[in-house]
Formats: sequence, structure tokens, C-alpha cells
Amino acid sequence: MPNYEPHQCVDLDNLEKRLDPPLRCSYTGANFDAVGVNPVGSPKLSAPLFTDLYQLTMAQAYWQSRTTRDATFSLHFRKFPCNRSYYVFVGLEDVLDYLEEFSFSDADIEALKYLGPFDDGFLKYLSELSFSGEVRSMPEGTLFFENEPVLEVAGPVIECQLVETFLVNQINLQSMMATKAARTVHAAAGRQVLDFAARRTHGTDAAVKFARAAHITGFSGTSNVQAAAMYGISPVGTMAHSFVATFEQELDAFTAYAASFPDSSIFLVDTYDTEEGVKNAIKCALKMRELGHSLRGIRLDSGNLLKLSQMSRRMLDDAGLPFVQIFASGGLDEFAIESLVASGAPIDGFGVGTKVGTSEDAPYTDFVYKMVKYARRPIMKLSDEKQSIPGPKQVFREFDQNRTFRGDIIGCEPDADPGDQTELLLRVVRERGKRLQPKTELEQVRAHFENQFARLPTELKSLSAQKAYPVTLSDKLNKLTHHTRDALMATEEPKEASASP
Repeated sequence: MPNYEPHQCVDLDNLEKRLDPPLRCSYTGANFDAVGVNPVGSPKLSAPLFTDLYQLTMAQAYWQSRTTRDATFSLHFRKFPCNRSYYVFVGLEDVLDYLEEFSFSDADIEALKYLGPFDDGFLKYLSELSFSGEVRSMPEGTLFFENEPVLEVAGPVIECQLVETFLVNQINLQSMMATKAARTVHAAAGRQVLDFAARRTHGTDAAVKFARAAHITGFSGTSNVQAAAMYGISPVGTMAHSFVATFEQELDAFTAYAASFPDSSIFLVDTYDTEEGVKNAIKCALKMRELGHSLRGIRLDSGNLLKLSQMSRRMLDDAGLPFVQIFASGGLDEFAIESLVASGAPIDGFGVGTKVGTSEDAPYTDFVYKMVKYARRPIMKLSDEKQSIPGPKQVFREFDQNRTFRGDIIGCEPDADPGDQTELLLRVVRERGKRLQPKTELEQVRAHFENQFARLPTELKSLSAQKAYPVTLSDKLNKLTHHTRDALMATEEPKEASASP
């Protein structure tokens, strides 16, 4: 580890005074222009500085030792949690946007001068750097399984190293959230699922990313206004208990809300007593109908949702309001929703937040980004329980006559012709520093996911699936792995090294 001279923690106010001109940042969507502090001193995000320190220290050591040849890094998931039989690949668009904009601004370089003892020549090198490499990736919305590379990056080793932190961060989070959302939609069995997670996710960025991931996997709308505006997702919402409590009478609250939204109101009926709340909703709905409008629905947010939904449905139907929908919320996840659906609860839609937005039962993933080739040499890691597979790879997905997935083969890139009933999952999306295709529309990603999920074997869709999807290595990749391992075992320190093919 470098023996750095100790330095004081960064004080943003002093940092701004120290630098001339002061650091500024303009961040809109994927457009990162600079880094530093704004006029009131709050930090802003810079793409190249969102990295771990050791990426930069390794990069300087590479540069100073002239170890700068091309490398290939592979991003994959080692081992699924015990309650996951598949994952959904999401986050590629953010990665491609990031690589497109990747460069160190003058302000970034000044910040690095302040933060660590980096060589001036190395900082000049960084100031002229952009990402020139190649990316092969599964399409967003693709289902993937243990040990399969979802994305591979090839190019000068320094560039590949510097982008690791952002790539893992984005794909790790978004794939985790998309998978939880997909399970929830499946549990709802065709009923609407709505994103109410904005207040409960781990930060504003996660809330926006969750809304996007949830839309890809089949959610019907989001309460997150920022996400709705950014991605064209349907905005949805009802009312809070505070709105009802503001008025002296519950009926007055419903009436006031209906006056503003005469054809899209959903009344929250459990502020005081659910049965009385439904009665007041019916009174207001009947008056709305006289005026040529209609109540969209009511929301249940507490209590025994099965019994309360049954009671509410009877009351609404008896009042001649069969079109009024019933929505349920309040600590729901895929398991609670599956139970309600199986019990026949007459619920038309579910609002989910805390447990789904944070992937409560599987709140982290084990993505790793490992070097698999340097120059022409295959690279593998031999550490206990963390052994990697060498070489650039391809994933071959086999399917039957109904196009249902049968199993995957992880092979070399290139490898043998897969045949008619096999798909190659990794595709070149960036080459020679240029993106090869325009941004994929969100609805295309959603449609791709729907196609993928429809082809997943039924038993693997279960929330409690015990069967593992079959994933094997090709003969060619097996031989490469054994040869590389044997060669490395003969070396003095076989922690992480390379061998000639």
C-alpha cells in the first residue's frame, strides 16, 4: 500500500478558497461537467472521481511502469442468495452514458492534486484521457444466472481499471432492484403494481433508479415525479392521511379532493375507521356520478387487507359502483401479495414501497469485476472460494421448440458455433471508443424483459424456487481453465497471476 504523507480531511469551504477558479459542478442526467462544491459548499458528483482510491493509485503504478497494454475485465455474479433463481440485468444505459462522458476536467485534476500525492505527469495523462475501449454486454432486461458474465470491458488496462467502481455500483444496484420488482409483478398475477418507494429507498438516486427498474419489469406507474418526468413513466398517487385529517370531516376531505381531480381520485379510507371511510367514499362517488364524473378507486393501507378488501368490494358493488377499484398498500412485498392473491382478495392494485424498494430479503448482490486477460495471456484468480474463470467469454443460451430456456453454456469468445436453438447473449455495444447504437427506448427494454420472463421455465418463477437453472462451461473454456490453473499452481505465489495459453 502506498505510504502517503498524512494530510487533513477535505474541508469543502477551504477547498473552494484554495482553488482558483473555484470548483463548480454542472450535473444534469448523465452530463457530468466538473466536480467540486457549489456556492453554498455542498458536494457534487463527478463521473471520473466516483471511484475507489486504489483504482487511481493502481493506474499511476501502471502508467509509471509502462504496464499499459490491453486487458479484458468481466462483470459477473458469483452466487445468488438462497431465495433467488434468476436475476434481471439492468443498468447498461447508465454505464454507456458514463463511458461516453468519461473524462477528467481541470477541476477534477485540481481536486486530485489536493487529495493525494499523484505524479504531475500522471495527472497530465489523466487530463487527456477518455474511454477508448470495447464493451460487450447482455441487452438490458435479460435474465441471467450465477457466474455468467453480463458485461465485459476490453481496452487499455488503465481505462478498464478506472471505470470499475461506477460500473459495479450501477449494475449491482439496478439489477438487484429490478429482480425484486420482477418477483413482485409475478406475485401480483396480472394485477397492477405501483411504485411508492421514493421515501424509503436508500437515497434519491436509488429512488429514481428503482422507478426505472420497476417499470422495466412490469410496474404500472410510479409516485416518483422526477422518475416519471425523466423516463416517461405514468405518474400515480392517491392522498395521505394528513390530507384527510386536515378537514373536520372525512367526507369533506374526499369532496375537496374530488373537486380538484373529478375523474382520477383515489380515496384513502382507513384514517379513522375503514368501514366508515368506505361509506363516505360511496357518498362522494354517487355525487360525482350525478355530476358526470367517476371515482377511480379507494386505498386500504392498514388492517386485515383480505377481510377489508372483501368488505369494501361488497359495499361498492351494493352501491352500484363495481367500476371503483380497490388498491392496497402498507408494508407489502411479493410474499404478502402472493398470499392475498391466493386467498382471492378482490384487490385491483398494490402499492409497494419499503420492502420492495430496498429488496428487503436480499438487500445486496455479489457482483465482481475481474481481469480475465492481459495482453494475450489468460488471467485467473486462485483464492479460496473466489476462483475466477479466465479469458473473454460468451454466454450461449439454449432453448427448446417452444423457445423456453433449457440451459446456458459459458464459453470462450470466440467458441464453437452454437447451432439453431441457441442465442449468443453478449453483444458488442461499444467499439473503438464509440457507442454502436442509439439509446434503447425504455419500452423496448420492458418488452425485452417480458419476452425473457415468458421464456423462463415455470418452476423457476416461483418465489420459493429450489431448482437451479443449468449453467455449464464449454469444453474449450474448461480446458483453458484447467491449463491456466495448472500453470499457476506451479508458480511460487499463485494468488492472482497469468499463464500463457
